[in-house]
Amino acid sequence: MKDALEALVSAESPSSDPAACAKAARALFDVIGRAPDQTVATGGREHYVWRWPGTPRVLLLGHLDTVWPAGTIDRWPFAVDGDRATGPGCFDMKAGLVVAGEALRSLDPIEGVTLVVNTDEELGSITSRALIESEARGAGATLVLEPGHGDAVKVARKGVGMYTLRVGGRAAHAGLEPENGVNAIVEAALQVPAIAAIADPARGTTVTPTMMSAGSARNVVPAEATVQIDVRVSTMAEAGRVDAALRDLTASLPGATIDVDGDLNRPPLERAMSERLYAFAREVGGGIGWVPGPAEVGGGSDGNFTAAMGVPTLDGLGGRGGGAHAEGEWIDLSSLPVRVAMLRGLIERIRRA
Repeated sequence: MKDALEALVSAESPSSDPAACAKAARALFDVIGRAPDQTVATGGREHYVWRWPGTPRVLLLGHLDTVWPAGTIDRWPFAVDGDRATGPGCFDMKAGLVVAGEALRSLDPIEGVTLVVNTDEELGSITSRALIESEARGAGATLVLEPGHGDAVKVARKGVGMYTLRVGGRAAHAGLEPENGVNAIVEAALQVPAIAAIADPARGTTVTPTMMSAGSARNVVPAEATVQIDVRVSTMAEAGRVDAALRDLTASLPGATIDVDGDLNRPPLERAMSERLYAFAREVGGGIGWVPGPAEVGGGSDGNFTAAMGVPTLDGLGGRGGGAHAEGEWIDLSSLPVRVAMLRGLIERIRRA
């Protein structure tokens, strides 16, 4: 598994480079043990599907893409110190793909399993969502190979919304007649506290202005501004409330205009959708020496899509480690055999249910 992880990490697969992801897929095919049954080309990139017939059907989800740009491996190569391995994408989530490959090889026969690996998860799975939802229809369960949360699996994930507030103003010379302009930057700045106030931390809801852009020149009253907004919600009810509140924002300056677009990119994975599978995980864990705890986290995954469809979903079955999306992310190699045993045990338990 260490060698398989090194091969995957060394095959760089930035989300922003579909050609690199397609090239890296050759290493992925080796890890899974064969070429996919279907390569789905959409939106200028490829996604991969392996199918083993049988019912009930268990859907495994993973992603090949990483947040790291091409060339990162040259300055930060895969390295191992004891049980600790580092390298771009090793934790999020190439170790999970290694776990999937090893678990599948340990099943004899492999029955009723579908594995989907996409290449745009870090971009919001824009081109692969339809594929994931199509493969989830009729599935008895979804198991997501994203990394675990320490020694816990992920029983709930927040939904993720991506919104843009666009401010319209009126340009004017900043020195000669600024009074004839409508300053889009000032209007945007007035909106930021109102945006942040929509959050409700007690309900697990965050609404965070994250990026702002405006202006064309130092001596021009800006006629346009945009504010990017990150939304995280634990329930669909909160998603609806936040969406309505953002669209109800009104301009403060005379002559300014406001428009909000965007939506919920990933619905929440609510805990009710994972309870039965989590009980299975604790049952399996009693026989392998790892009874996982439950974790509720703020980040989304492709499991959010399947849970929203009513498919029981359990996440965080990849390796133990840390530092996702950060320099020095790492994986505990000693955790991988235990995760393999858990994944295999869950597939077998689901099929007996």
